[in-house]
Amino acid sequence: MKRTHYATQIGTSQVGQEVVLNGWVNTRRDHGGLIFIDLRDRSGIIQAVCSPEVDRDAFAVAEQIRPEHVAAIRGTVQKRPKDTENPNLKTGLVEISVSALLVFNKAKTPPFYIENNLDVDENLRLKYRYLDLRRPEMMDNLMLRHRIVKTIRDFLDARGFIEVETPILTSSTPEGARDYLVPSRVHPGRFYGLPQSPQIFKQMLMVAGLDKYFQIARCFRDEDLRADRQPEFTQLDMEMSFIDEEDIFTLVEEMMVLLFAATGREIKTPFPRIRYDEAMAKYGSDAPDLRFGLEIVDLTAILHNSQFKVFSQAVQNGGVVRAINARGCASWTRREIDEMGKLAVDSGAKGMAWIVCTENELKSPITKFLTQVEIDGIMQALDAKPGDLLLFGADSTAVVNRVMGFLRLELARRLGLADPQELNFTWVYDFPLLEYDDEEQRYVAVHHMFTAPRPEDIELLESEPLKVKARAYDLVLNGTEIGGGSIRIHRRDLQEMMFEQVGMSMDEAAEKFGYMLEAFEYGTPPHGGIAFGIDRLLMIMAGRQSIRDVIAFPKTQSAACPLTGAPSQVSSQQLRELSLKIKEK
Repeated sequence: MKRTHYATQIGTSQVGQEVVLNGWVNTRRDHGGLIFIDLRDRSGIIQAVCSPEVDRDAFAVAEQIRPEHVAAIRGTVQKRPKDTENPNLKTGLVEISVSALLVFNKAKTPPFYIENNLDVDENLRLKYRYLDLRRPEMMDNLMLRHRIVKTIRDFLDARGFIEVETPILTSSTPEGARDYLVPSRVHPGRFYGLPQSPQIFKQMLMVAGLDKYFQIARCFRDEDLRADRQPEFTQLDMEMSFIDEEDIFTLVEEMMVLLFAATGREIKTPFPRIRYDEAMAKYGSDAPDLRFGLEIVDLTAILHNSQFKVFSQAVQNGGVVRAINARGCASWTRREIDEMGKLAVDSGAKGMAWIVCTENELKSPITKFLTQVEIDGIMQALDAKPGDLLLFGADSTAVVNRVMGFLRLELARRLGLADPQELNFTWVYDFPLLEYDDEEQRYVAVHHMFTAPRPEDIELLESEPLKVKARAYDLVLNGTEIGGGSIRIHRRDLQEMMFEQVGMSMDEAAEKFGYMLEAFEYGTPPHGGIAFGIDRLLMIMAGRQSIRDVIAFPKTQSAACPLTGAPSQVSSQQLRELSLKIKEK
């Protein structure tokens, strides 16, 4: 009773052959003289027919068999009788006439049905993840993951890349998200940090002369979670020497074409490119969804002297006035408009002004404060016509970008503007190198401290750091950042200058990154790279709403594992060995 085929390997070409299948009983249907068993394995489902006329022993076992029992079936492949074919199954034209049936193991009734489109609490699914993964759609996700990762490895291997594993236990880094810390038993009071990315090590590999490196890397971040974040995740990490941005773009686009072809989808290259400043101004996001329009329009020049104080004061305080034309939404009720206003406030706005455009008039609480010149300017800038709804934001640039970007996405959702079948890739580049953190009262790196500034901006690094642009780039797919990278700093003097700009003393830099600075004195080539969140990419490929659906054993949004109970308490003996003591609340 050893398997000869997987279920979906059986088709009309096997008719008349004797086969053995192993798997789980998906369903059992007793039709009196015949018992039908749908047997499921990782490839899919096939129907088996048990008849006492073929084998009485097998029929007797079939009378007792139940869903999720583990079984082996021997039998002859035959065509299904006319008008009984099942077009919804890959094996829907054939069935197995059973001559032997063996139950390897019985199963309790599962806490949920082993079927697709399951409507059950996710925590229950994660507690019984081994059952959840039996469901065909979840099995398909894992098979897709396998195929994509294998395709990545084959693609990069064929182009001269070398896969190198980098340490999991390393030193803690001061920037970015919080590190997961691991106490050292042999060095009491000291800790390893789990890597947020292999950034330092891949740069060291470039110093070593490896030239082309990649890794399917496990990364860890102790941050607040959401649908597309996990405390541990998988990243495709790539680094190359003697290259520039164009080399990265070309390689990645070629790889994306191949990866999506593996899912039966065709994408066009080259991908469009947009500068960071333009993305923020037009779409309110550095990861813009370009499957639809709804561009944000700047009205600051038109409304800077407006009698409507919300607009003019925002401009006087150094802010902006921007608006979106929600075409065809003039028929919205006041309640629907107020809902959008509440969403704007929840996103950080103090309020939301609006104008409804009808055939005969403009309806709005603010039009009485606007001159005809200002109204004409607004209508022309937004290409507004009867039937349109105009939504305004006025505040600091950062607040308006965030609020209007959110409203743009909400409008697209309500109006069904984003085609779920479309694949819209976009490169975003020319990011700022630094931004000012009001809470920490210092500059911080927009990407990370090892990103190189544009050569023409280096002279501004000390005098006007916020004007410096980075040689950084993100790849965005349907409004989700799936990868990001940069050309790196490869000179010690420039790296020390960058450390200084983010408020790090030379003593601190030497303590945390002294080995890197020293390495830069031994002939470091110019280099750069990019990293992709494999989980996010697979989530989009599989058409899922959460990366948890493409990870075998994920954590919940509270970073817990219902299956294993992690994180768990440890014994006092283990704590003593690590020189640790839990402080009681």
